[in-house]
Amino acid sequence: MEAADLNTITPGNLLCKYADDTYINIPASNCHTRLAKIEHIESWSTVNNLTLNCSKTVEVIFVDKKRKLTATFPPPISGISRSTYLKILGVTITSSLSVADHIHTIVTSCSQTLHALRVLRYQGLPAAGLFEVYRGVVIAKLLYTASAWWGFTSADDKQSLAAFIRRSIRQGFCAPDFANFADITDSADDDLFKQILSNPNQVLAPLLPDKTESHYSLRSRP
Repeated sequence: MEAADLNTITPGNLLCKYADDTYINIPASNCHTRLAKIEHIESWSTVNNLTLNCSKTVEVIFVDKKRKLTATFPPPISGISRSTYLKILGVTITSSLSVADHIHTIVTSCSQTLHALRVLRYQGLPAAGLFEVYRGVVIAKLLYTASAWWGFTSADDKQSLAAFIRRSIRQGFCAPDFANFADITDSADDDLFKQILSNPNQVLAPLLPDKTESHYSLRSRP
């Protein structure tokens, strides 16, 4: 699917494309442009011998409940269903900017993986081997795109992840000296940020603000 020429028609709207998935980010100030954007995509699809599948198209209105603002939702778009969550590349985020559903899903999936580790232990795999399989399968699944969703976790979400790690250690699948999950995600964020700073062609580099020069005369640290 050639989507290189599919662009937004309203300043302020953002179009994100990955493979055959397209996401339209429309701020509240441009909510009146929703229908025009859908019509634009339908017209583009027709020109490119494609058809917009409205049955797979959903609208999600994101509201930050922490700000405690009263939001008036715009009327629904005919033919487009409205959902309370969105799943992007395997990550589920709700309309209230919560990742609790995503945490529950990955913890449940990883809990099922522990059964496979029990089978491997029964077959004679030593503890060191179990630790490596756990790190390569379970931890990798838990850390998948963590830099994108970790900032939305609540205290309960973090507690669920920590409880799962502790249970894995008690059952002998995770090394007792395994680092704190929060420390691992923070380290991953630091590595990602360093990559963005060192590579101007990195996909996230345009999101950084312009570098400013400081003219303050600060006392040197010891």
